[in-house]
Amino acid sequence: MDRMVEYFEDLGDEHEIPGYDVEYQVSSCKKSGVMTLKLGDKGTYVVNKQPPNKQLWLSSPTTGPKRYDYDAEHKAWFYNRDQHTLKHLLDTEISKAIGININVPLDSKS
Repeated sequence: MDRMVEYFEDLGDEHEIPGYDVEYQVSSCKKSGVMTLKLGDKGTYVVNKQPPNKQLWLSSPTTGPKRYDYDAEHKAWFYNRDQHTLKHLLDTEISKAIGININVPLDSKS
């Protein structure tokens, strides 16, 4: 989660993206956290770390809510209903929304 937040912070520093903002809130136990990525009129993405469930929850302005489980063999977060990775969804949707190809560091291939 920390690498992803840092990546999006750097992206905002390197490019002029209208309405762009990244916020990261960590709970007092520091095991869970919420990243909010605002893309102005393109919407807001929220990624919520859920340690008890060993999941990442995503709220996308394009495709709605999803829950991702970590696959240790593939070292990636997968959505069980369509077998796509969180990385794939973020790379695809956000690249399209902001007009910049991105490569979010979320799995072993990043």
